[in-house]
Amino acid sequence: MLNVSRRLTIIGAAVLALWQAPVVAEVCAVDDTGKEVCLEQPASRIAALSPGATELVWAAGAGEKVVAVVSFSDYPEAATNVPSVGSHTRMDLERLMELQPDLVIGWVTGNPPEQLEALADLGLPVFSIEPRTFEAVSHTIERLATLAGTEEEGFAEAERFRRGIARLERQYRNAEPVPVFYQVWDEPLMTVNDEHLIGKVITLCGGVNVFGDLDRLVPRISTEAVIGANPEAILAGGMGEENRHWLAHWETFPGIEATAKDNLFFIPPSLVQRPTPRMLDGSRLFCKKLDDARAKR
Repeated sequence: MLNVSRRLTIIGAAVLALWQAPVVAEVCAVDDTGKEVCLEQPASRIAALSPGATELVWAAGAGEKVVAVVSFSDYPEAATNVPSVGSHTRMDLERLMELQPDLVIGWVTGNPPEQLEALADLGLPVFSIEPRTFEAVSHTIERLATLAGTEEEGFAEAERFRRGIARLERQYRNAEPVPVFYQVWDEPLMTVNDEHLIGKVITLCGGVNVFGDLDRLVPRISTEAVIGANPEAILAGGMGEENRHWLAHWETFPGIEATAKDNLFFIPPSLVQRPTPRMLDGSRLFCKKLDDARAKR
């Protein structure tokens, strides 16, 4: 039978071990639908249901935890090696469940609501995002880092983006205005209004969005409307990171000031059309293009 001293030593060691054992606390964050999502412990298997969500999870320092993506999730390069479960509008829910995610990152207006609801009904925590301001991009990274337990890396990246945008704001605060048309799609012809994050890039760089007052976030317009607005600069993405063919259409309208002054500029679409930290690079390029237009006055 153990003596009292020996017994107290064992009990003390056991208590010390319990005290030193890592305590995993519940993590919670409120998504962009206003829903609070709580996990018993930081996520370890994440499904990202849009290319932008994939980039944001990587930006939050949790890329190694991503087990499922959707088509066109091509950045960073490591994301191309992650299993795809379809497109953002048509997911293979059975395949997604096989990958056993413990957190799903949804896209508020991009993923079909019925599919997100089906995932929630199956017991998966769904955190829906749609950042529409520069600050919201940083805040989204911070929330994802909280849910993934990667706060150190995620919060640092969020602050890097925040400070980079602030520098551009200071640089272009008093820039001469440039009337701008941004083409987000060709058939049907589509642009953005001032409430869209791309619209905020235009404003950031001292541009004036010629369709900024339209009600819809991504309104359909006509070629005649663009001619009538007569922008001084036209910027377009295109289908692909190096595909400038959308600009060729505007080259056939020499009466537009942007065409007459050769202010038809290509912007790689993923740099401004995904609400991710790469928007800082896209904004710098966008601002440079408007500087080129100013230099031609």
